[in-house]
Order: sequence, then C-alpha cells, then structure tokens
Amino acid sequence: MRKPPAVTRAPFARSRAPLARAATTALLGGTLALLAACGGGDRPRTELQAAQLNTIGVNAYLWRAALDTVSFAPLLQADSNGGVIVTDWYANPSNPNERVKVTVTILDQDLRADALRVAASRQVNEAGNWVEAPVQAATVQKLEDIILTKARDLRRQALAS
Repeated sequence: MRKPPAVTRAPFARSRAPLARAATTALLGGTLALLAACGGGDRPRTELQAAQLNTIGVNAYLWRAALDTVSFAPLLQADSNGGVIVTDWYANPSNPNERVKVTVTILDQDLRADALRVAASRQVNEAGNWVEAPVQAATVQKLEDIILTKARDLRRQALAS
C-alpha cells in the first residue's frame, strides 16, 4: 500500500494566517459595535420614571393617589412593594347602617389604566348583624377614575417642577 503524500504548506500560508485572524477580529468587532448601537428595544424615555425615583415597587404616582383617595377610611394594610392597600371597614356617619371596605391593587410600575385594580365590599346592618350587600360597579369605576386622575395630576406637577 502506498502512503498518502505529506501535506506541506507553502511559505505564503503562514503569512496569511495573521492577516485572516485580523480580518475576522475586525469583522467580529464591527458586528458587535453595530449590535450594541441597536439599543435593545427599550421604550423611549420621555418622562420621569416614577418607579426609578424611589424605592417602592410600584408606580409612585398611582401609589400616592390611591392613598389619598382611600384616606377617608382607616388603613388595615399598605404594602408599597406589593402595591396593595386595604382599608378597614368604614361607616359614613350620615349612614351608620352601611359600611364599606376597599382594596386597591397596583399591578405595574407604569402609569396606565390597566395597572390599577379596585375592589370594594359593602355590608348593611340588619337587626344587629352585618350582612353582605352588592356594590355597584359604577362605585368601583368611580374610585379607579379618581385615583387615575390624581396620579396624572401628580405626574404633571412633577414634570412642571
């Protein structure tokens, strides 16, 4: 059997290797520079990022507006990291046979209508016992609207100053 011929490199092959490495490095570096310039698809920052200006886990404007809106009732729980505000039962002095309890949940760091959820419970006093009663959907919607309006006003004030 015959042996295959030994492979020998021409003298110019050795001088081409550093040149090829340099070209590959330059191409790779150029590609990385172009990718870095793409920006990664972040949203444009046209306003103050409320959640980044403080240490709470939710939108600061929504949080402050929600606290202001439910301040008529005593607070049972307020968790700024989780974005949950729960009031204790509140009875209007003009109607002591009815009481309400409100839960506000802030779901996002952005100031958007879908970042807010309000739930309310209502009870009426019947013969000394508190009985669950329905809450009108318009009541919950009105609370959400009040909170969103206050939050937008707070953002406008912050951007103006």
